[in-house]
Amino acid sequence: MTTARSTLASVRKDLTIKTSPAHAFRTFTELFDQWWPRSHHIGKAELKKVVLEPAQGGRWYEIGADGSECNWGRVLVWNPPARLILAWQINADWQYDPRLVTEVEVNFVAEGPNLTRFTLEHRNIEKFGIRAQEMWNAFDSEGGWTGILNTFAKLAES
Repeated sequence: MTTARSTLASVRKDLTIKTSPAHAFRTFTELFDQWWPRSHHIGKAELKKVVLEPAQGGRWYEIGADGSECNWGRVLVWNPPARLILAWQINADWQYDPRLVTEVEVNFVAEGPNLTRFTLEHRNIEKFGIRAQEMWNAFDSEGGWTGILNTFAKLAES
């Protein structure tokens, strides 16, 4: 007997950003806290800061106004200025879950002088189980990667 396995497509976002790949990469990583929406946090306290540690194995986490920390995941691949892969370890209840790993891959490709093709792929969404479609819809929405990355691109171009 065979069992059919349902696979949900990745959420993929492609942007053209008027800056170099190196500047776009630095904006994405070093200025992460400046473009990430303050409303998007999982801790009980108001969001004070978002941190992306700049190395493979580094953490990706938030710091609350009360000093509390909430992990979001870890850095799986750190290859500046071209590529970054993050483990997204936030479950469908918007809580950190060290057993869950979906991946967010980000690529920065030169398309000409001061022009970068930026791609983000959030994959393995089927790992959310029966809530996978709900999470796909959230990630693909204006309140998800669509709007968040538009804010990132504006900062990278400024």
